[in-house]
Amino acid sequence: MARGILPVADRRQVRAYARRLTLKYPRELGFALLLHGLAAVAGLLVPWQLGELVQNVQYGFAVDVPLVAAAIGAFLLLQGVLVRYAVLASARLGEKVLAELREEFVDRVLGLPLSTVERAGSGDLITRTSRDVDALSRTVRHAVPETLIAMVTFVITIGALLLVSPLLMLPMLVAGPIIHIATRWYLARARDGYLRENAAYADITEGLAETVEGARAVEALGLRERRRARTDTDITRSFAAERYTLGLRTTWYPAVELGYVIPVVAALLVGGLFYTSGWVSLAQVTTAALYAQQLIDPLDRFLMWIDELQVGGASMARLLGVTNVPDDRTPTTNGSMPTTSTTNGSTPTTPATPSSGRLPAAGAESAGEVLRAADVRYAYREGRDVLHGVSLTIRPGERLAMVGPSGAGKSTLGRLLAGIHGPRTGSVTVGGVPLVDLPLDELRGQVALVTQEHHVFKGTVRDNLIIARPDAADSAVVKALEAVDALDWVLALPAGLDTEVGSGGLTVSPAQAQQLALARLVLADPHTLVLDEATSLIDPRAARNLERSLAAVLEGRTVIAIAHRLYTAHDADRVAVVEDGRITELGSHEELVAAGGSYAALWRSWHGTPTTTPS
Repeated sequence: MARGILPVADRRQVRAYARRLTLKYPRELGFALLLHGLAAVAGLLVPWQLGELVQNVQYGFAVDVPLVAAAIGAFLLLQGVLVRYAVLASARLGEKVLAELREEFVDRVLGLPLSTVERAGSGDLITRTSRDVDALSRTVRHAVPETLIAMVTFVITIGALLLVSPLLMLPMLVAGPIIHIATRWYLARARDGYLRENAAYADITEGLAETVEGARAVEALGLRERRRARTDTDITRSFAAERYTLGLRTTWYPAVELGYVIPVVAALLVGGLFYTSGWVSLAQVTTAALYAQQLIDPLDRFLMWIDELQVGGASMARLLGVTNVPDDRTPTTNGSMPTTSTTNGSTPTTPATPSSGRLPAAGAESAGEVLRAADVRYAYREGRDVLHGVSLTIRPGERLAMVGPSGAGKSTLGRLLAGIHGPRTGSVTVGGVPLVDLPLDELRGQVALVTQEHHVFKGTVRDNLIIARPDAADSAVVKALEAVDALDWVLALPAGLDTEVGSGGLTVSPAQAQQLALARLVLADPHTLVLDEATSLIDPRAARNLERSLAAVLEGRTVIAIAHRLYTAHDADRVAVVEDGRITELGSHEELVAAGGSYAALWRSWHGTPTTTPS
């Protein structure tokens, strides 16, 4: 399951991270706490005034009611103003912390090894980046400030109660054991309960996403009932998880509600006994009873938001858990470690480099480093290899086509040659250095993988292209679009390069999305390209023209093309036929056709004759 691949942070890691964020802005935090403290003090002055008023009436002293009312009104107004600015200060601090949390999480997700992302699937990662981020946002925006307010108000109110009369503090202690035992019972179970709830929701998301994305396959293979049963099972598991947390709340809430009532009743009852014994004054009893009543609000606020803190804590544990995914790279070239961290405690090593000291420069001539796979085996599931001892040497500047039936292992081999996966056994090296030992920034700048799965980002067409090279001028963008035969339709858009596309913008077709992805590739200008059905969604004749245009632009670069359309193989320097996880034939188009093997059969079935050249 995905949750077994993407780990969850432990309590110690969550507490340490929360503590670091809390103390990162001491000035803002101190200012917010000061305002909340002053607001709490202003609120305590009203019960004190009322207690004095009751005592003055008891002894028949003259009372200036308008003055007392004005004083009470002034204190309430002062408290309102202080609360307003205290909440504003807390909100600003919360938004600052939340922005940092979001940025750090995006960095962590982008720093995940691609092999881990592919194995984890979409459900868990989508849930962490959406539901968990939203839950943590509510916690940071509301639960944390409200909890701070409640704690400050509670402490100051208890202090004021002690000043009024330590004896009248005793009734307050009656509720302590009830609230403590109930809350301790709840907290011991809540975190794990919410983690199970989030994991169950991730399973629902993943199952639904798979069903929607593979709707045609589900329909064609008659898998409707099986997918419905999977969804029902996921919903049942999610229902059970949510029912468990609901059960915790319905047990905990009544217990703490009982703890609210007892102090007020005890303050009046015991206070009355103390008053009749002459140990306290009527003013003290009145003030203490009002303070006991006033304690309900911060205590209720704290206990109400502590549940939200558990939800936020579980979400933070899942977000921080991304950090615990072991890195599959060595340190970056500047000596700093990537965002993701290792968990095995090993000492980082110096970044490996090819024999020439670096990968070939983008746009260089064919003199460069040899890309070599040696006795490579790879398995997505333990004990089930999909590649079986593959060996392949690709010369610098060579154009290699990989063909073969679906499921033969072509895409898997392509990912190994792009450095996304590391082989289970054997090695994939450039210049004698394993690809997975190269710093990620350097590898991704020189080796690019383009698949048939493309994404159009929200923004303008220009924004979508210069992601690959932020400093690219419009002239370079236009040349890249020309290279992929996309310039005409882009210029025909309502605002040309400035047309908004993606979510909320103009919808582009899948074929146009592929062209934008290829244009990004041209701008990125890597030395080695792995094209995995990169033109599969484009009309065959248009794709033929596009690949010819690309060939001219990519002259001198190493290109590994995985394709079902065999004209790609016809134009390549060599063709590798992949069958059942092995390379069964390797040679030029003419050599393989003449050999009369699997490739020749493919060519005849695809083109009709072994000698005709495609147009």
